[in-house]
Amino acid sequence: MEAHSPLVYRRKLFKFEDFEKFKISLKHFEQQYSDIYISRLRALKDHVLQKAKLKWTSNEIVTISELAERNESNTCIIVGTLYKHQELKPSVLREISEELQLVTQPSKVNYASFKDVLYLEDETLRIKLVGNHVNIQDVVTGLVCAVLGHVLENGAFSVIDWCFAGYCPKLSILDHLLEEKGKILIISGLDLANNSQSLSLNLLSEWITGMIGCKKIQNEVASIVCIIIAGNSIRGSIETHNHKKYFQTKAHNEVIFKEAAMLTHKLDDFLHPIVQCCPIILMPGEFDPTCHTLPQQSLHPCILPQCCRFKNFYGVTNPWIGSINTRIVAGSSGQPIMDIMKVASLVNISPLTWLERTLLWRHYAPTAPDTVPAYPSSKIDPFVITECPDIYFAGNMDKYDTKLLTADEGQVVRLICIPKFSETQIGVLVDLQDLKTWPISFSID
Repeated sequence: MEAHSPLVYRRKLFKFEDFEKFKISLKHFEQQYSDIYISRLRALKDHVLQKAKLKWTSNEIVTISELAERNESNTCIIVGTLYKHQELKPSVLREISEELQLVTQPSKVNYASFKDVLYLEDETLRIKLVGNHVNIQDVVTGLVCAVLGHVLENGAFSVIDWCFAGYCPKLSILDHLLEEKGKILIISGLDLANNSQSLSLNLLSEWITGMIGCKKIQNEVASIVCIIIAGNSIRGSIETHNHKKYFQTKAHNEVIFKEAAMLTHKLDDFLHPIVQCCPIILMPGEFDPTCHTLPQQSLHPCILPQCCRFKNFYGVTNPWIGSINTRIVAGSSGQPIMDIMKVASLVNISPLTWLERTLLWRHYAPTAPDTVPAYPSSKIDPFVITECPDIYFAGNMDKYDTKLLTADEGQVVRLICIPKFSETQIGVLVDLQDLKTWPISFSID
């Protein structure tokens, strides 16, 4: 009987470029955080003014300092950075008092309240914004915007309308349908410390390496050009202790350190067979073993010694932006979106909606450094969006959600909320050719 030669499936060509937008070569903490807001305002001011002139053609643009010379009947436009004063927002003084057990501070999952007060500030002054024409809960601290209205007798500014920088234009519209570009698989929240679904992890590994499935499935898997792992691979949460239990905390931390070493070895073992078959782009997450300050830098190579030997293993930052087969892909491990949901709204607005609004605001993490830890920067704000992505995602969300956004100037962006794999056993496939997307489940139930 004549033996049949085994079928060989070759993966699509993988062209990768890391824009290294969030890579930090030197870390200085001498400068104040006010510099990053000034840099943000300077970077986005012209774009905001352009939108304001188109929207309100007949109104004069003035600075906040010039408002003192105007009366209530003069409608005008001012530009600056929004600041939302929130009593429920975390405070360093309250954190110290909590640590010393002076005052009990209840944990809060939402810092928004109807007592929030909104201000607009530029390089020199700040003015209070009032009025019923805008919803304070729709915005967050750190947004650069133009405001239409008039000054009141008490010195506040009555708002009629506002506008933001808008979606970043595409430099060129390429015909992505000319050639087949393959697919990417995006997963997040492996959470090896708490993931009890080891069979789902094995199923994922065997599926991506072509060890299971019929010919049709194996051929489809071969079209995946790379895997993006969007943070919290080691751990998806962390237990905290207060000052009163210092010695228990110290002992607990020693256990955590040993467990972290074991888990990084487990992650290395898990990714090792995969990276031999398919390129991997690994982003850190909030609870992974790296500094949690944004932008988080890539995991150190010594943490994953087996994987880091391969050229197709790419440790990247969080957030991250780069090019995969000419498609611009950007995203985060979820911290910016989760923080916006804490500080912004008293109503149930979906993470996907906030993800879309960050494109409209032209900023990846507007609440940094106010409520999201971030490196101080004196020259540029690295979170300002300067390229319009084709695919824009947020990892470690509670559930899968997606939308194909078409902006005013014809920009098409695929928005995706990537669910936590440890809780849902779901990854997301994205076709780089037509931007179609669908969830794929590795649940054994």
